[in-house]
Amino acid sequence: MAFENIRAHAHHLLATADVQLGTLPKAVVQNRWGYQLGILRDALDQLNSLNEEWLHTKNTLPGPGTTVFDDALAEHHAECWSSLDDWATHAHVLRDINSAARHASSPLAPPPTVTAAPSPSRATPVRR
Repeated sequence: MAFENIRAHAHHLLATADVQLGTLPKAVVQNRWGYQLGILRDALDQLNSLNEEWLHTKNTLPGPGTTVFDDALAEHHAECWSSLDDWATHAHVLRDINSAARHASSPLAPPPTVTAAPSPSRATPVRR
């Protein structure tokens, strides 16, 4: 399953988004972001649970290529579909929050000041 590469790090991605969301100025936060993170968290929990069930079931089945195995695998994929669809639909929120966090000014950095830089004097001799 293509999601397996993401699933291994999904809790970290969600935790990072939660931290970033908590540090963003209210003016840039989209109301839907918290809701979407909740959907992703619930879907990930469901996928993890289904994966555990599959690993247990798989160990009780004859090898791949048998009708029993293939039917059980097809059922497992069907059970995962809704949660995978939630990730396909809402995972962009992770990128959206990260982008907002990257563009927000840091509360730790002082605001930039606008001062004119001294202009170089033309009277300075040039060394050759």
